[in-house]
Amino acid sequence: MGPMAWLDARQAAYAAGRDAATPPIEVPLAAADGTTLAEPLVARTDLPAFPTSSVDGYAVRGAGPWRVTGRVLAGSDAPDLTSDGTAMEIATGAMVPRGTEAIVRVEDSRRDGERITGEPRAQPEWREPGEEASKGEQLLPAGIPVTPGVIGLAASCGYDSLPVRRRPAAALLVFGDELLTSGPPGAGRVRDALGPQIPAWLGRLGAEISGAAVVGPVRDTLDAHVDAIRSALAGGADLVCTTGGTMHGPVDHLHPALKDLGAEYIVNAVQVRPGFPMLLATFPQGQILAGLPGNPQSAVVALVSLVAPLLAGWTGRPVPQPGTVTLGAAIRGRGNDTHLALVQMEDGRAYPLEHVGSSMLRGLATSAGFAVIAPGTTGEPGARVPFVPLPLLEGERC
Repeated sequence: MGPMAWLDARQAAYAAGRDAATPPIEVPLAAADGTTLAEPLVARTDLPAFPTSSVDGYAVRGAGPWRVTGRVLAGSDAPDLTSDGTAMEIATGAMVPRGTEAIVRVEDSRRDGERITGEPRAQPEWREPGEEASKGEQLLPAGIPVTPGVIGLAASCGYDSLPVRRRPAAALLVFGDELLTSGPPGAGRVRDALGPQIPAWLGRLGAEISGAAVVGPVRDTLDAHVDAIRSALAGGADLVCTTGGTMHGPVDHLHPALKDLGAEYIVNAVQVRPGFPMLLATFPQGQILAGLPGNPQSAVVALVSLVAPLLAGWTGRPVPQPGTVTLGAAIRGRGNDTHLALVQMEDGRAYPLEHVGSSMLRGLATSAGFAVIAPGTTGEPGARVPFVPLPLLEGERC
């Protein structure tokens, strides 16, 4: 299998994730955060389900002054107002008594014993049934991430659990005898910059990974690679991500390890720079391996190029489509390859960053994402080009 065009590789990754998806499961609301809705969220009742006071005051019938006949608080069934000239004290969120013609706010009223006077405001002071949603109305489609807001909406409709697509379990194997896991680099060894960051990216993309599932550095031998991959698969990983070893050099053992384990390629190299030697492979048991290049920026390019669409398909989310940005400065093309160029946004335009070599992280740390320069083209100032954002948490998008 030869290198694939960048767009074709993304589609292949999404299809592979969709094929690997497991059936939906039902989980309690408290356990649903970060999963994906497997079915549309439908209102089980009108919202609100009954007329609800939006103020503290008095529900009144007929002309004033009114005689107070009782009180209705939130959480109780309201008795009817049956006679003109009567009122019922009412709290915010309480059910509005049948027969109510207006609500007089407490600050607009005067009370003398059991008599009140006051002037209702022009607008009704309660929420009508179905004002937010009608029973049976689709509130959210299948395929959207479950957030705390989604959980709250589901609870307000009466859901105790949700049908969801679970987050695939991921493992990370960091290859490389040259890697240090603590302290500054030196004496021919470099600090591992991928082991600490890749799990966070995977979590933002929809996978679930624990600290125990991060292994490395794995020794640069074929046996060590095979043993590490086999252990990750046996440990329950749906997705195994590896860093380094995706080329064919003297210490690149990933390809021989995949052959020994009976894996088949989904993608074997992509016509994109940086990140060309990225790959996806599937094992006979249905688990998938994403091979990320060892250079840090190249690894992140592989994440947004292959792992993001893979996990979208796996979790039942729509295929991620690039947005568009206007370039504020020129960005060079990369010949017949797609160029993913780190950019930052200023005054609504995308500008290329410095320190963006495939081995560098300084530009990545301040970037909004990647401008996509198509093969055979150059990004000219003012041009509209596709844009792939870095996978951020919802609160980080503000």
